[in-house]
Amino acid sequence: MSILNLAHFLAEQGRKFGLANSLLSLVDDLAHTCRQVAREVSHGALRGNMGDAGSENIQGEQQKTLDLVSNDIFLRMATQNPHVAGVASEEMEHAQVFAGKNAEYLLVFDPLDGSSNVNLNLSVGSIFSILSAPPGEVEEQSFLQAGARQIAAGYALYGTSTMLVLTLGHGVHGFTLDPESGEFHLTHPDLRIAPSTQEFAINMSNQRFWQPPVQRYIDECLAGSSGPRGKDFNMRWVATLVAEVHRLLIRGGIFLYPLDNRTVGRGGRLRLLYEANPMGWLVEQAGGLTSTGHRNILEIEPTSLHQRIAVILGAREEVERLQQYHSFTDPTA
Repeated sequence: MSILNLAHFLAEQGRKFGLANSLLSLVDDLAHTCRQVAREVSHGALRGNMGDAGSENIQGEQQKTLDLVSNDIFLRMATQNPHVAGVASEEMEHAQVFAGKNAEYLLVFDPLDGSSNVNLNLSVGSIFSILSAPPGEVEEQSFLQAGARQIAAGYALYGTSTMLVLTLGHGVHGFTLDPESGEFHLTHPDLRIAPSTQEFAINMSNQRFWQPPVQRYIDECLAGSSGPRGKDFNMRWVATLVAEVHRLLIRGGIFLYPLDNRTVGRGGRLRLLYEANPMGWLVEQAGGLTSTGHRNILEIEPTSLHQRIAVILGAREEVERLQQYHSFTDPTA
């Protein structure tokens, strides 16, 4: 049986939905970039790249050497691609605009999500989002676009196999890398998230800091079949957003990194541009829902490159239930 490769898939999507060749070319270059990052991750220990880089990113987090290596790979591709006017990265304090390029797109990315897991040989990934560049001069403000305005988004998961999962605004599709040919092949077409679930993912160590709506929801899940939900739930936690969302797309569920008493002042834990928006759009394109608890994440107008936010996403019925619980509380609390 012949399996569609990424190049043929992109060509078909272009014909079917009238997508620009420049966009398809950029997505193809991103796939090549993710292949390069996958190679660096797999060779990390052999090349001595598994340790700390001795520096912090703008969020005050200790950077891994692989964070910087991966960021350089993405940046090099974007610099050379004629269709990218500028980039913003989780690892860079400011956006980088390519002067003199009359290009159509802006690229936003987290080059290595979950890098704290690299020494444990657990799954890590890369996240990317493509936005329209404004006419005329591009500046840092140009990147502050609501998630609903994304043109394409996706992630690469570097796990037991390397997978590329993406949306061009017409559903979500997963591709598996053939390490021998170096090609991505369509192995998971039309991924969908079931509206209901019996599985949730949350960091239980933060329980004492959660706000009442989340406390109520998790308490009900833990009560199982003897509680108000009348069914038993499983709990999962990988601590890599790419792996968490991938599980939602493959087997359903709900993921929570909610606002808590420690993160109220900064808006949440995850980054709106680099994590919540691209992953939220993928989830919604697969039939799920994304929310802060009080509003849809994709409707939020960003105010800064490294803005943080509370994130709840996954099975529609569960997210709606959490939104209902949050409706009884002050959204500014």
